[in-house]
Amino acid sequence: MSQEKIDILERALKREKSARKAAEKILEDKSRDLYFVSEKLKDTNTKLETLLDEKSIQLEGVFENIVDAFVVMDLSGKVVKFNEPAIHLFGYDINNETLNVKDLVYKEDMEYAISSFFDLLTKGFFKNYQSRIYTKSKQIKWVQINASIIYNKEKQPIGAQGIVRDITEKRAADEKLLESKNRLSALVLNLNSGIILEDENRKISLTNNKFCQLFKIDESPEDLYGKNSDWALDEIKTLFKKPDEFENRIIEIVSNKTAVFGDHLELKDGTVLERNYMPIIVSGNLNGFLWTFRDITLEKNYSLSLEAQKAKYSNIIANMNLGLIEINTDNEILMVNQSFVDMSGYSKEELIGQKGNIYFPLTDVDTEKLKEKRKKRLKGESDSYELKVKTKSGETRHWLVSGAPNYNLSGEIVGSIGINLDITEFKKLELQKEKILKELEKRNEELHEYAHIVSHDLKSPLRSIDALVSWIKTDNEGKFDEMTLENFNLINTTLETMEKLFSNVLEYSSAGSNTSSLDDVDLNVTLSDLKSFLYVPENISINVVNTLPVIKGDKTKFQQLFQNFISNAIKFCDKEVGLVEVGYEDKNTFHQFFIRDNGIGIEKKYHEKIFQVFHSLNKRKDSTGIGLSIVKKIIDLHEGDIWLESEPNVGTTFFFTLKKN
Repeated sequence: MSQEKIDILERALKREKSARKAAEKILEDKSRDLYFVSEKLKDTNTKLETLLDEKSIQLEGVFENIVDAFVVMDLSGKVVKFNEPAIHLFGYDINNETLNVKDLVYKEDMEYAISSFFDLLTKGFFKNYQSRIYTKSKQIKWVQINASIIYNKEKQPIGAQGIVRDITEKRAADEKLLESKNRLSALVLNLNSGIILEDENRKISLTNNKFCQLFKIDESPEDLYGKNSDWALDEIKTLFKKPDEFENRIIEIVSNKTAVFGDHLELKDGTVLERNYMPIIVSGNLNGFLWTFRDITLEKNYSLSLEAQKAKYSNIIANMNLGLIEINTDNEILMVNQSFVDMSGYSKEELIGQKGNIYFPLTDVDTEKLKEKRKKRLKGESDSYELKVKTKSGETRHWLVSGAPNYNLSGEIVGSIGINLDITEFKKLELQKEKILKELEKRNEELHEYAHIVSHDLKSPLRSIDALVSWIKTDNEGKFDEMTLENFNLINTTLETMEKLFSNVLEYSSAGSNTSSLDDVDLNVTLSDLKSFLYVPENISINVVNTLPVIKGDKTKFQQLFQNFISNAIKFCDKEVGLVEVGYEDKNTFHQFFIRDNGIGIEKKYHEKIFQVFHSLNKRKDSTGIGLSIVKKIIDLHEGDIWLESEPNVGTTFFFTLKKN
């Protein structure tokens, strides 16, 4: 290696040593400064602890007796002191465990806590800091803190102190209050009455949608906030029929400062409003005015209608031909109408306040009857009964009384109401009617008996004539020519027709008579019996399409009824294959039947005539024209009806009803 290279290396080594010594010198100086700073910090902390000890001795009485939590910490956040309320609030014992304030801060409020701490360092204090904290048991609580910086003698900050108040319950109460306030505001906004609240200077503090709607104000309730009420007055007064009167009345009400309820206002469009006003007075001072407006148009119209109806019915009650009497639960007369006064002969003054049963009953039986009826009224029962009474003039009259319990608005029985009809004349007519009915019954029996006698007496000569003709034919057998024999046959046929006619007259006369005893009659059995003894040609079938009922009545009459229908259907069948159908349908209070055939049919113009006695559309020797008349009488006897549907050459359907017993 050359000398030149050695010199270069020596110079480089010398520079490196020099640089290292310089770096060591810098490091030594910085270490010394760091030591002095550390010592100064230790001294500061010692002074802080000393100061805190001194202050603790001075403020011990105050510190221990503060109701709220009191906290002292150093600038790093380490808690130095808790009083008893603080221990109770946070749950920590700092004498036995280390605690930093940041461990208490609710995680979502950390940013707010750091920002507030820097404000504390900058300003030296903060007030009304509200945030959530964690207790040792991880319970979340709301607290309010007022804090300030602690300074040493050199005016250097060395810590912080604060009073911590638990506002968890207050916060919850405030939230509920806010919720109630919001709910109330929503209620007011949507209330069906117009609301306007003014402050003491008559500026609008609150109104709602209904107010704007009632007075056709295009702005929203929020837009009206803060406006002077005189503006609203100018906006709406033109809507009223009497705007000046409306304005003057408002001025009068506000001046008097007295609550007003039930003012009625009428708008030009016919709307009627009810206005209420209430001054808001707190501690003797006027704090505002509350106005409410409600649309009562329907109520007003209903009230007017109700008054008209009341007047109408009061007039009817006063003048109706029925005696009305109202009695309370003590049987005292409260009200009578003029008709009752006229019926009884007593004046209203004589009746009202008196016991209801002291004037009228004629007998002890009727007196007891009234007592029983009164007991029924108190049980809520209504009924009607007859009463024999004596009027003030001493005249005996018959009354029909309809009594009912009287209720108050709560549904309680407060007495009874009786409607009385004088039926004395009806009673006389009823007695006459009974006499007439008995006489009529006697005459009917005599007529029925007469019909039997006539039928029997008329049949006897016919039988004699028939016997004589038979004897003549026998005695002169072989002597008469064909014409004479044909005439004898015509005589026999005529005699048979006359005998059948007499039998039908007797049957018709007895068809309308009622039967005292009613039996259960199975119509299915009746139809079965009819099919067994009626002559039914082989080409005709009789069908019962559904089950017939069991009904109360006279078996013979029901047999007559169906026999006449079916016999006619058989007689007047012109088809190679004849069909007769019988059916039934339940019609609540009536039984309804039909008999359908495919016979010759009946023209529309004869539908009413066929039920008349002796009216026969077909002049057949076996048809007397009485059958359907008998049917009609039996149906009338059972309060039923009969009608038919028919088409010539197609068939006929008879319908009839019988009232259920």
